[in-house]
Amino acid sequence: MDTGTAYGLRLGAPLNDLAQVGPGTPYGEVLRSYWQPVAKVEDATTRPLRLRVLGEDLILFRTRKGKAGLLHPRCVHRGASLYYGGVEDDGIRCCYHGWVFDTEGQCLEQPCEPDLGLHRDRVRQPWYPVQEQYGLIWAYLGDPAKKPLLPRYDTLEDLAPDEHLIVNDAGVGGGGPALLDFNWLQHWENVMDPFHVPILHARFSGFQFTPEMALLPEVTYEYTDRGVRSIQLRDLGDGRTLRRVTEVMFPNIRVVPSPKLSSGQTNMLGWVVPVDDVNFKIFTLARDTDPEFLDKLRSTHEGRPWRELDEADHQRMPGDYEAQKSQGDISLHSEDHLTTTDQGVAMVRRMMAKQIKLVAQGGTPPGVAFDEADRLVHIEGGNYFEGDALTEELAAAVDD
Repeated sequence: MDTGTAYGLRLGAPLNDLAQVGPGTPYGEVLRSYWQPVAKVEDATTRPLRLRVLGEDLILFRTRKGKAGLLHPRCVHRGASLYYGGVEDDGIRCCYHGWVFDTEGQCLEQPCEPDLGLHRDRVRQPWYPVQEQYGLIWAYLGDPAKKPLLPRYDTLEDLAPDEHLIVNDAGVGGGGPALLDFNWLQHWENVMDPFHVPILHARFSGFQFTPEMALLPEVTYEYTDRGVRSIQLRDLGDGRTLRRVTEVMFPNIRVVPSPKLSSGQTNMLGWVVPVDDVNFKIFTLARDTDPEFLDKLRSTHEGRPWRELDEADHQRMPGDYEAQKSQGDISLHSEDHLTTTDQGVAMVRRMMAKQIKLVAQGGTPPGVAFDEADRLVHIEGGNYFEGDALTEELAAAVDD
């Protein structure tokens, strides 16, 4: 008798507590404990822009005086969308009856009412705080009473005169469109999966990065104060060992050093920002002397970028997009069979569950800072070549 067939198969379910991001969802509330990048600075103009972040529809604009604002789209008067509003010196005017709201939702005018609205101070358009830093607009969508400081990151500070700060929202690795159409967790937890690199990015799709990255690593995983990190050792066969450190930092930061193996502390960080439960964007910041650094870093398939491949090419040379999207819009996590090489993924999921419980109890999750002395974040991820004096010194600094 045949056994193990698919007859009668009953599929499992996602870990929705981890995967879902809308208001009131368990991990959605963790994400709302932090500032999130929502757009590039140049995206905020006097033409209102629709944004969808963490399952919420919002309108981004910049007043004529230069201040950015992020408001709920439905006008509190009669519900017309502020997407069709007109931006003025101090706010945005609804197209329907002309009510004007400033960047903090305060009603400045009700032009059809006597004296521009005798009681206009009694209404307020729902809004979120925004700040501009590193060429991005950051929004805080959480409890106003618990608003933390916007962090800074040492790897992005003190640029040399010949360095550029590179801002990118087109994803990473050439693995699909800028708006990725599946659940964000499938990408974020992949950062703690170094074993897919020699299979997906080498055996299937050729040396998409470097021959060294195709070597099967020896890996250890560690919890950190801010998340989980992997330490990958690759024997390069020339007396040197590549010590590669990657991190996930809560709530949704990816710390992945260059797969082209530039030495030392990583020069780039990425934020995996959910649009909703089945779409996300990646905002990447990098520093380099070459302003095209991130574009040149993208993986190729037999020398061709992802967008130039046809369906047969995608099937023959799959990348991160194909592997992660094919898990489903939201992966059925209960069907996973995790093994020893999935230890990092399991650690990420356990730590996420721990933060959900902490936030639900009113606690402060890792990396949330309210004191200026705690605002600067030290990044430990990077490529370190043991056997080389300079990079051994850098690797020792990570351990310290």
